[in-house]
Amino acid sequence: MATSTGPTPSIPARIREGEYGDRVVAVEPGGAEFIPLDERHGRPLSLFWTWTSPNLEFATVFVVVLAIAAFGQTFWQATLAIVLGTALGSLSHGLLGTRGPFFGVPQMIQSRIPFGFRGNILPAGLNAVTAGIGWFAVNSVSGTLALNALTSLPKGVCLVIVVLAQIVIAYLGHNFLHAFERIVFPLLAVAFVLGLIYVASKAHPSAATGGQGIGGFLLTLGATFGYAAGWNPYASDYTRYFKPDVDKRATAVWAALGVFVSCVVLEIGGALAFTAVPGDAWFSNGTSQFTSLMPTPVADLVLLAIAIGAISANAINIYSGTMSFLALGFRLSLTLRRAIVAIVFGAIGFVLAWTSLDDQSKYENFLLVIAYWIGPWLGVVFADWYLRRQHRVDGFLFDNAHNPFAGWVSMLVAGTVSILLFANQLKFQGYLVRDHPALGDIAFEVGFVLAAALYALLFSRQRDRTDEALAIPG
Repeated sequence: MATSTGPTPSIPARIREGEYGDRVVAVEPGGAEFIPLDERHGRPLSLFWTWTSPNLEFATVFVVVLAIAAFGQTFWQATLAIVLGTALGSLSHGLLGTRGPFFGVPQMIQSRIPFGFRGNILPAGLNAVTAGIGWFAVNSVSGTLALNALTSLPKGVCLVIVVLAQIVIAYLGHNFLHAFERIVFPLLAVAFVLGLIYVASKAHPSAATGGQGIGGFLLTLGATFGYAAGWNPYASDYTRYFKPDVDKRATAVWAALGVFVSCVVLEIGGALAFTAVPGDAWFSNGTSQFTSLMPTPVADLVLLAIAIGAISANAINIYSGTMSFLALGFRLSLTLRRAIVAIVFGAIGFVLAWTSLDDQSKYENFLLVIAYWIGPWLGVVFADWYLRRQHRVDGFLFDNAHNPFAGWVSMLVAGTVSILLFANQLKFQGYLVRDHPALGDIAFEVGFVLAAALYALLFSRQRDRTDEALAIPG
């Protein structure tokens, strides 16, 4: 990023305290502060398994079960929607991750640049809830059901095991998370590849006859985009320890590929599995339906992978949910802040997961809701990125006097309009969709475009500095 000519204000950075470096078995000090340059380490290739492992779980398989079971898609329609929706979410994920090494702070701290210190409460608060609580509950259910089927332990005991593992990994922090995702990657990959070989051999793609046309296609596109883009608000959380001069292209490519490959393979596998064993049983215990297509040794291995995959995903959800909570501006003790938030999020997520153990159908609406707020948020972020190009903006990250209105107003207006007019869920239909069901669900597309356009219009009318440099104390 270039620096504009002329003097710019300087805001001191809040630098992460403590020594950490590349130690793995150590509790990460601090919270969402700037990472000192002498603590930077890591390489872009690590992002591939960091973003592949969390998607090698049953929640990914279940995404496109909805496309055929609820959205009336043929197998090939669903496959096309999977590729397009996932590609969009993966592309934005890779691009966002390239800013982590430059700014040295989590993604939702960076969100303060367009949204301001107080306005950032809107996206950071939403992400803290959807990541640290919502996704935590969804994935805990699938992990618990898999562990229960594998060990025959009571579901309550399995849920406690899964939740505790997730909280411990998240609390240890950045380096341990990266290492955990790398270690479990081979097991998860082998298990799901073996399982999908048996699924493909028993699938009947032609059995999915479709019937909802473009409307169902757009619903599937929204769900698959929402699933991939659900990781976008975390992107820089796992690149902020890279050195500032790291290869940006490699950073973007490996992060995007990790999301894209894992989601596309398992989502297509889910569509194939439903054509082999269709029925409403998928919505009460889909893990059993999925593994019923495999011989017992492979089924057991896949059940183990589902449980570990859920832990892999939720460790990231808790960690990044905590980063988002800290981006709200709370000043807690450095030694206690992440522990307190992780435990609180874990407790709330535990309760939600407990109430959903026998009803995975709640997952359907949650997938679409994800895209509703992330679309407008992305529109604002990318529009601001373009409008402030070639300007020094890192000083806005910790300036509590930086409170422009364009960001949060654009996101709020675009999100509200897109939901009221174009949302299409079983429990709510937007006003235009009611009369034109062929529109499917284009709330995320409308939200993105409208938020970007509104922000571009309001950006020049708000009283806000274009530049602000970050001062790093010596």
